[in-house]
Order: sequence, then C-alpha cells, then structure tokens
Amino acid sequence: MPPLVTVVDDSYSVRDALPALLRVCGYAADCYASAEEFLQAQTHGNTDCLLLDVELPGMSGPDLLALLKTKCVPPPVIFISGRLDQLGLQRLQVDGVVACLAKPFSEEELLEAIDRALVVGQ
Repeated sequence: MPPLVTVVDDSYSVRDALPALLRVCGYAADCYASAEEFLQAQTHGNTDCLLLDVELPGMSGPDLLALLKTKCVPPPVIFISGRLDQLGLQRLQVDGVVACLAKPFSEEELLEAIDRALVVGQ
C-alpha cells in the first residue's frame, strides 16, 4: 500500500491540485478543509505524512499539531503557508516538523520534503 499523505488546507485549489500530484507520484492522498474536519475523520493514525496549512479557519495548523502531540505520536508534519515569510516559517520548525514551505512551492520542494518526512516517520 502506498504511503498516505494527508493535506489539511482551507484552499480549494490546494485540495484539488495536490492529491492529483501526490497520486501521480505514487502516494495515496486524503484532503480536509479544516483541522476540525481532519480530527472528526479520525484517520490521523493512518497518515504517514501531514501537509498542514499554518492558517486555517478555527484551529490553526500549529494548534492541531500541539493537540495531536497530547493524544498520540503525530505523523511527520510539513507546514505550508501563503502568508508567512521565511522567518515566520522557520519559527514553526519544532519537534515533528520536517519542513516549512512557503506557497507557492515547487513540486520538487514538496516531494523532497515528503520523502524526508517518510524517512523520519519510519
């Protein structure tokens, strides 16, 4: 079974484009529009890598990661954001965060980060 990469992003265009790219590259993909939707699905235990938008409606990406850390060992996280500069993204690199990518990011940046996350998660 291919590794499962889960995308949590409130942007429809991201949720529409990334799964297609991920599947073409040999990954399984799930998408959620909010942290709350992701938590309700109760699939986080199956996720091999979590692509997590920093700014979400309701619970933020960093808040979701903090909550997951209280409940389980979360999957490796890649934060993505269109509103933070590199300094802001660097501040998010805490335990369990493999990379922080500024939107728009290249396919190569994303796939490299996912590959690193999957190694970390083994």
